[in-house]
Amino acid sequence: MGCWTTGFSFGHLRAQSRVSVFLTMLLLFTYVFYCLTGCCDLTPSPLYERQTFRNKLSSEELRGNASRQGSVDGAAEEEDTKHAKELPQAIIIGVKKGGTRALLEFLRVHPDVRAVGAEPHFFDRFYDKGLEWYRNLMPRTLEGQITMEKTPSYFVTREAPARVFAMSRHTKLIVVVRDPVTRAVSDYTQTLSKNPGLPSFQNLVFKNSTTGLIDTSWSAVRIGIYAKHLENWLRYFPLSRLLFVSGERLVTDPAGEMGRVQDFLGLKRVVTNKHFYFNQTKGFPCLKKPEGSSRPRCLGKSKGRAHPQIPSEVLLRLRDFYRPFNLKLYQMTGQNFGWE
Repeated sequence: MGCWTTGFSFGHLRAQSRVSVFLTMLLLFTYVFYCLTGCCDLTPSPLYERQTFRNKLSSEELRGNASRQGSVDGAAEEEDTKHAKELPQAIIIGVKKGGTRALLEFLRVHPDVRAVGAEPHFFDRFYDKGLEWYRNLMPRTLEGQITMEKTPSYFVTREAPARVFAMSRHTKLIVVVRDPVTRAVSDYTQTLSKNPGLPSFQNLVFKNSTTGLIDTSWSAVRIGIYAKHLENWLRYFPLSRLLFVSGERLVTDPAGEMGRVQDFLGLKRVVTNKHFYFNQTKGFPCLKKPEGSSRPRCLGKSKGRAHPQIPSEVLLRLRDFYRPFNLKLYQMTGQNFGWE
C-alpha cells in the first residue's frame, strides 16, 4: 500500500515538470518571435521622436511668443508712461499784440519745453469741454519737460484767473506787455487788414472827438489798461507766480529777456544770443537757421505789418489816458517799462 502511494507521487511530479517546461518554452518562443518582428523594441521610433520634438518646440515657441509679446506690451506701456500728456505747468496769458507768438517760438527752441502751437482758448471759450479735453490738446512730454500753451485773451478774461487756479494754484503765468499806445495801434492794424472798411483809428478811440473822451469799451483800448486786469489775477495768484516780459526788450534784447523767462520756468539757460539775428526788413529778431533746415525761422507775414499814420495829437491824448494806469502797473510789478 505504501509503495503504491510513493510511486503515484513520483509520477505526478514528473507530469507537472513536463507541463512547466512546456509553458516556459512557449513563453520563450513568443518572446523571440515578437523581438524578431520589432514589436518589443524599447527604443522610440523616429516618428515618435519627431512628434515629441515638434510638441516640445511648439510649447517652447508659445512660451517664447508670450514672453516676447509681454515684453512688447510692457515696453509700449512704459513708452506711453514716459511720453504722457500733461496739463500745462506754465501759460503765456497775455497780451494780444504784445509779442506772445515770438516768445512762444523762442521758448520752443529749448529742449525741455513742449508747447501747443495753436491757441487753445480753453479758459475763455471752451471751458465747458472739461480738463480732459484740454489735456488731450497738449503735446506728449518726457519726464523733466515743461508743457506750455499761450492764449493772450486769458489776461483780459474775467473768469480766467479762477479757472486756471482751479486747475492748479502752482501754474506759472507769463504776461508779455508792450507800450499800450503802440499795442492799440498794432491791434487796430491787424483788424484793418482783415476788414479794410473799418473806421479810422481816431473815430474808434474817442467816444466823442470834440471832448476827447477815450472809449474804454473798444477792446484795442481796454486791453492796454494792464493794471486793472492784473488786479483780477492777483486775487488768485501771488505776484511771484507771474512774470512780466517787456515786449520792447524782447525785440531789442531777445537773449536777455529769454534768460529771465528760462530762470522763471526753472530751466537751464539754453536759448542765448547765438540763436538770434535781427531781421532788418521785419524789424524784429528771428531765430538762426537750425541744423537740417535750409532757412532761418522768422515769424509769419502777419507779424511786423506797417502801421497806418495816426495823427500825433490822437496818440498824445491816448498816452495821457494810459499814464496813470502805467504808473500803477510799475508800482504793482516793481518794474518800470519806460513807456513815458
